[in-house]
Amino acid sequence: MRYTPAAEITERLSNLRILMEKASLDGAFFHHKVDYFYLTGTMQNGILFVPADDDPIFFVKRAFPRARKESPLKRILPIRSSKEIVSELKPMKRVGLQLDVMSYNDVMQFKKFLGSAETVDSSPLTRELRKYKSPYEISLMKKAGAIGKKVYARVPELLKEGMTEIELGGLLEAHAKALGHEGILRTRSLMFEAYSWHILSGISGTVVSQVDTPAGGLGLSPAFPMGAGMKKIKAHEPIMIDFPICYQGYLVDETRMFAIGSMPELFLKAYDACREIQYRVLDKALTGMGSDKLFEYSLDLARQMGFGANYLGVKQHRVRFLAHGIGLELSDMPFIAAAHKYPIEKNTVLAIEPKMVFPGKGICGIENTVLIKDGAYRVLSNTDERVVVV
Repeated sequence: MRYTPAAEITERLSNLRILMEKASLDGAFFHHKVDYFYLTGTMQNGILFVPADDDPIFFVKRAFPRARKESPLKRILPIRSSKEIVSELKPMKRVGLQLDVMSYNDVMQFKKFLGSAETVDSSPLTRELRKYKSPYEISLMKKAGAIGKKVYARVPELLKEGMTEIELGGLLEAHAKALGHEGILRTRSLMFEAYSWHILSGISGTVVSQVDTPAGGLGLSPAFPMGAGMKKIKAHEPIMIDFPICYQGYLVDETRMFAIGSMPELFLKAYDACREIQYRVLDKALTGMGSDKLFEYSLDLARQMGFGANYLGVKQHRVRFLAHGIGLELSDMPFIAAAHKYPIEKNTVLAIEPKMVFPGKGICGIENTVLIKDGAYRVLSNTDERVVVV
């Protein structure tokens, strides 16, 4: 079992307090498991309270012994109910709650605990903190990338005409888990559900579903209407495999293209266009161009290459982002998207995924997880980018 180093937790809490001071917070609660894992080193069931001028307290509902072992925090207290937290609180005027991921009932309960204190959304604080990746975090993501490379290397051995998408996905997942993949895909959402991978072959790559991607896949039933389904994989059609890896909580996302027998020429050309868009946008990102301008630049490139009608989806189902931050969640900051106007800074990591959808035919594209450095970038998902034909 690998535990987050105490020095890493201390640095994160120190940076959090700087942001809390700027927000004039006397204290902040963290209910979201990913965020309190980031700040404590444990994901045991509990609630973290960080006062502005004292040691943080992690209130543990279950399991207290494991939390004590996994976290370097000094103050870890067992509780049965959230009501027990009140006795440990000092009077406060302004308190942070994670309003984007808390239920209404929890918000109302804590407002009652806090009395007249003003409550504000503290989620932007941890989102800002987690945007920047430390050397320790990058080391875990590099390991995830290495696992992903081994998973993709197994595809030619497993891929057979006539097998179903879901069958191939299951075989790859079993191999990935044997290598240390945790098999989970976390996003900052109360309602999101997904496999930790997408396998879309031929026409199933054009099926739109609930998830905000160029194509969602048919899935297995209306109860889970996305991702790989029972469609049998055929020769001479595009096969897109989007297989994120989770290692020690950290995600690396990548997509590669496969075919049996041959890949149609249309998709080879579109794939080459996706690769070029990816690297030209990354080069522009290093110049300090804003996120929204980078997104517009990618649209212009797609149009110039003759794929404007296919880029990032079709018609009303076209998505409005090209890249998303990634780390403990698939929806970390920063984004390359129409609605985001900041530059892409050093020490951030994003998954960039230009894709093309051709109605009635299929989907193709590439995705890489990339570390932005000072004047350079490094691809952490270093699987060979060539289309693989078996």
